[in-house]
Amino acid sequence: MEKTVEFSADELRTLFGNNDRYMLQMEKELSVSFVNRNGTLKIEGEEENVEHAINMMKQLLKVSSNKGIEEQEMNYAISLSREKNEDAIEILDKDIICHTMNGKPIKPKTMGQKKYVDAMKKDMVVFGVGPAGTGKTYLAMAMAITAFKNNEVNKIILTRPAIEAGEKLGFLPGDLQSKVDPYLRPLYDALYQIMGADAFLKNMEKGLIEVAPLAYMRGRTLEDAYIILDEAQNTTPAQMKMFLTRIGFGSKVVITGDASQKDLPKDVVSGLDVATKILKKIEGISICELTGADVVRHPLVQKIVNAYEKYESRTKDAGSGVRKDKKNR
Repeated sequence: MEKTVEFSADELRTLFGNNDRYMLQMEKELSVSFVNRNGTLKIEGEEENVEHAINMMKQLLKVSSNKGIEEQEMNYAISLSREKNEDAIEILDKDIICHTMNGKPIKPKTMGQKKYVDAMKKDMVVFGVGPAGTGKTYLAMAMAITAFKNNEVNKIILTRPAIEAGEKLGFLPGDLQSKVDPYLRPLYDALYQIMGADAFLKNMEKGLIEVAPLAYMRGRTLEDAYIILDEAQNTTPAQMKMFLTRIGFGSKVVITGDASQKDLPKDVVSGLDVATKILKKIEGISICELTGADVVRHPLVQKIVNAYEKYESRTKDAGSGVRKDKKNR
């Protein structure tokens, strides 16, 4: 099939990117070819592929900003087009949570992230489980700050287990806060970006924002608060139970973690793994599983995540085969 579509020169520059890199990518991924003659774009290919390419480009133009289209947005738009779901591009664009200090809108960029955000709006306890770069912590932070600004909660509590990521850091100088700050730095970074350093420090001095290691939660009842437990894959089952039983009235809890990046000793079971198994059927608790398709960092991160997932899957299958052979003997 051959179809002609009218686009302005600016629209084509936005859609095709620098040096036509997006055009070449669309041709390869969608099995179509483009011929551009003075703003008249001729698209050739199978009828279904051509229609999806046109619909995808129109949707992308609706949501493109002055900065153009980001590589992650193009990659995800192509994957949606393969699933015949390019209309989701506009749906995602409308779901703005809040804005950063620079005025940049924070919104879900994939359908997996949208389900995660919708779960946080609806349920009291939400587990966000998935690989690095899927926005688990950042989106939870944006939801917490929005709820705080709207007076839906009186306090934000951010916590994570203070476990070294495969390295022995040894003695850290300074007072107790200085010792735990390196473990909590990712949470501070997100707060600064969304809320601004001045507003964050002011609310922290008033005790309205608390950033603390998980051990500080013991013995407390956390009411009217938005509570985020980050890096939950590094909790033990006892720690996870302790944390979940701190929840008081008027609180909302988000627990994030990546099951593939545990820093626990080999013989210790992850509290995240246990919790997602035993709590999945309880009403008011959502378990959102994000995948490599939801990675919104550099496209190379998505490829790295997918490569590790395939490797770990093959290793697991090979190990399973060895165990079966031993059993049969």
